[in-house]
Amino acid sequence: MHSLDVKCEAVDVLVVGAGPAGTTAAKVLAGKGFRVLLAERCKLPRYKSCSGVLIQKTMTLICQIFGKTPPALVTCSPAENRGMVFTDDRGKSYRFEQPGLNVWRDRFDFWLASEASRCGAEILDGTEVTDCKETDGGVLAALQGKKTGLVQAKFLVDCEGVTGVLKRKLTGGARDFITTFQTFNRGTVALDSHYFYAYLQPEFSEYDAWFNVKDDLLVLGVSVKDRGKISGFYQKFTAYLAEHHQLCIQEQLRQESWLMPRILPGCPVFTGSDRILFAGETAGFLNPMGEGISAAIESGYHAAYAIASAWETPEKAKERYRERIQPLAAYMRRQWDFTARLAAPFKNMKKAENEPDSL
Repeated sequence: MHSLDVKCEAVDVLVVGAGPAGTTAAKVLAGKGFRVLLAERCKLPRYKSCSGVLIQKTMTLICQIFGKTPPALVTCSPAENRGMVFTDDRGKSYRFEQPGLNVWRDRFDFWLASEASRCGAEILDGTEVTDCKETDGGVLAALQGKKTGLVQAKFLVDCEGVTGVLKRKLTGGARDFITTFQTFNRGTVALDSHYFYAYLQPEFSEYDAWFNVKDDLLVLGVSVKDRGKISGFYQKFTAYLAEHHQLCIQEQLRQESWLMPRILPGCPVFTGSDRILFAGETAGFLNPMGEGISAAIESGYHAAYAIASAWETPEKAKERYRERIQPLAAYMRRQWDFTARLAAPFKNMKKAENEPDSL
C-alpha cells in the first residue's frame, strides 16, 4: 500500500460498497453502537443494471432487519410482482407464484443507505477504497476521491461486488464474468407485466434471457460469456417473443450492459480473512437468473453479527461468519441444482448425491 502524507482516521468498521450487502452490514453494526464508515465509489444514488425484483425472501429479510417495508417511492409500475415464469431449454414454461415488489435499484439502494445513515453509519460516496492490508490492530485502508487518505478500522467488510478491486488484490484470483445486456423499449407484448420471465433456451443466450416491465417500458435482456455474441442472441430472442407473444417494439429508448460473477460448480463461497470479511457477490453469493439481492442482504447481516459477536476476540469473526452463512450457502446450492435439473445448459451445476455444500 502506498503511504499517504495525511492524518489517519480511525473507525470501528469500514464497509466498502453501498449495495444491499454493504448497507445492511452498516445498518446493523451502527445500530449496535459501532462507529461505521460506509464508502461507495459512485455518487449516490448510484445506478445499477438489474431486474429490480424483490422476491418474497427479500421482502421478509427487509422486514426483519430494517423493521419496515420499502416505501412506494422506490417502486416502479407495476409495483406488484407476482412471481417468475421460467421457460426451460425445451420450451416448456413453469410458473412460480410468490408476492414480491418491482423496484428501481438506484432508489431502492439509496433507501437502504438512508436507513443505515439513520442508525448512525457515516455514508461517504464518491470515494473508492483503493487498497487495504491487515495490521496488528485491524485493517489499514487507502481512500481516493471525495475523501483521500488512510482509515484504520478494526474490521473491513468488502461488499464491492463483482467489479471491485480489493478482493482481487487480496486473493490474487482471476475474475470470471457473465455480461448482461438489456434494452428499454416502448411497445406492446402479450405477457402479464406482473411477472418476471426467464428463458433458458441456449439459442437465446449463454446463460439466460429475460423480459419484464418497469414503468410501462419493456425490458429485454440476454447474458453471455462472449460479448461478441450479444447481437445475435438478442435478435433471436426478440424474434422469438414476436412470434410467440406478439412483441412489437415501437421505440428503443436505451441499452445497457453490466457484469455479474460466473458461479462455478459447487458454488464456492469466499468468506475473507480474520479482519476482512466478504459479503454479497464479493463472497460469491448469487442465485440463478442473477437474483442476488436476497443473498446480499442476508450475507451482509451475518457478517455484521459475526463482527459484533467477536469484537473482543476478533480472530473468531471469520469462523463465526462461516457458521452463520452455512444455511445461505446451502440455499444457493439448492437453487442452482434446481436450475440444472430444469435446463441442460446448466447441467454442470447439478449437485452430486451426498456432495457437501462448498465454503
